Amino acid sequence: MKIKAALLHGPKDFRMSEVELPELRPNEVLMQVKAVGICGSDVACYEGRSIEGRYDIAPYIPGHEFGAVITKVGSEVKNFKVGQKVTGDCTMGCNACVNCKNGLMPSACLNTIDAGFRPDSPGAMGEYMIMNEANIHEIPEDWSFEEAALVEAFAIGYFALWGRGGKLDASDDVLIFGAGTIGICAAMTARASNAKVIVADPIPLRREMALSYGADVVLDPTAPDFFDRILEETGGHGPTITVEATGASKAVEAAIKAAGQCSTVRLVGINMNEVPVVPFDVVSKNLSISGFGGTEHIMTKTVKFLSRIKDKYNLKAIITKRFSFDQTVEALEYAANNKEGNLKVMITMD
Repeated sequence: MKIKAALLHGPKDFRMSEVELPELRPNEVLMQVKAVGICGSDVACYEGRSIEGRYDIAPYIPGHEFGAVITKVGSEVKNFKVGQKVTGDCTMGCNACVNCKNGLMPSACLNTIDAGFRPDSPGAMGEYMIMNEANIHEIPEDWSFEEAALVEAFAIGYFALWGRGGKLDASDDVLIFGAGTIGICAAMTARASNAKVIVADPIPLRREMALSYGADVVLDPTAPDFFDRILEETGGHGPTITVEATGASKAVEAAIKAAGQCSTVRLVGINMNEVPVVPFDVVSKNLSISGFGGTEHIMTKTVKFLSRIKDKYNLKAIITKRFSFDQTVEALEYAANNKEGNLKVMITMD
């Protein structure tokens, strides 16, 4: 089956092409893509700032935030049927290697596959895509495909607070660095627990948006009194939970500096650079610092969680720019060149 798709060949080398889809395996489903969001990781790969995208192996089809409809199922698929709305995982384990059998994260899999980052696991920036049924998740029928395409990003913000033993409640003061899509999703997650939510972002538009998505307080992390304001807003003790969702080196440094005594720092943003850390800050404050690469057993919970809070927020307003499928190349170029003025750039197929 031949389809039209966009392939990333190298830094700033993104082209529409015709590709041949492989035959459907017994445990796989064929999906017609209806909407796909552009992630900051896609932009970083396009700009040549990330090693996640493996165009050094061969050109690949990006896109790991998507909403789709199933058009065909393999002979052994038992849990899905034609016509269902779905989305899918990004990082996928093989369930066969020693790390998977020891219950480690999919990102620890010795044969891990990242949808939309490798030539052997094509992403959603094409008319159709194929996935193992174990890695797709049903979306409620009354959701739009654009809302379905927000689930993967929301899952990261949700997982940052609740994954791997995470917990929070109304007694917590949560500081989130970054009011991009993931930071805003983390803010909504924290708000659902009635925690106090402080969001830090240098971009005024994003700070303003964060106030509509769960933030009690928004701060400019570049302001001279930023750390004083953090103490003021947390009763002098600093945040109990800090989420770093930007990947910026200065934000990682600031997250550790701002963290309160005996608190938790959760690193979500992707950063390929070395970041200076003062060990005394970690030791003297008894910090627990954790990284969160990929998610595990969280997508279905995320859909359920979103179903219960989505009526409180205008999720579609997170989408600040839309492009048609034929404009996919232009969409990625736009996302790369207009970072400050946008949250989520969305490609819609219809």
